[in-house]
Order: sequence, then structure tokens, then C-alpha cells
Amino acid sequence: MLCNVAALRNLTSGALVADNVARAKNPLTRAIGLLGRSRLSPNEGLWIEGCSAVHTVGMRAVIDLYFLDRDQRVVRIVSGVRPYRLAIVCRGAASVIELGAHQGRAIAVGDRLVLEAA
Repeated sequence: MLCNVAALRNLTSGALVADNVARAKNPLTRAIGLLGRSRLSPNEGLWIEGCSAVHTVGMRAVIDLYFLDRDQRVVRIVSGVRPYRLAIVCRGAASVIELGAHQGRAIAVGDRLVLEAA
């Protein structure tokens, strides 16, 4: 479980995407992220602010990445990212959401995502 969690909602469809998402706002929480986690369920993850690139060096879980612009609209989706990838970049992204890998999640490029109090 993550601390200070919120629910991630797809405002475009109204669907609840995940109910255990933390927000990384400062350099320390962004640097640590989800490193060292051996597992990540599909309903948990991390919203990293001020971020347009991530790596999975030191991670042990497979994750899905959702890159967002300044309006919190999805601009790129990278699914099934395995551990030890050096860099996954999205030019123009303002934040990225890392979620436990889940095939068939109902998020598309252009959707607007928000965190709501859990």
C-alpha cells in the first residue's frame, strides 16, 4: 500500500481507474517513486508531477505508463513496461502515472485523468 492515496478517475469516460494512487510532488518522492516494489496491483500506482521521462532500473514490477500534458490529458501510453528499462520518454509531457500492469484498462490518448480524495 502507498501513503496519502487518492482515487484515479478518467473524467472523459467517468470510470474509476485505480483507487490506490499516491502523488509524488517533491524531488525525493519523485526520485524514489516505486523503486524496490516487488509487486504492484492494477489498482495502485504513483502520479509523478513535473516528469516527462521515467526508468524502471531497480524496479521488480511490470507497470503501465500514462504520460499527461499540462491539462492532465493522456498524450502517450506505454503498457507492460518491464524492469530495468533505462528511459521511457514523452516529449511535452508534464507528468506521468505509473500503474500496476493491467491489460485492457479503459484509458485512451486524449482522455483526461484526475485524482480524487479516496
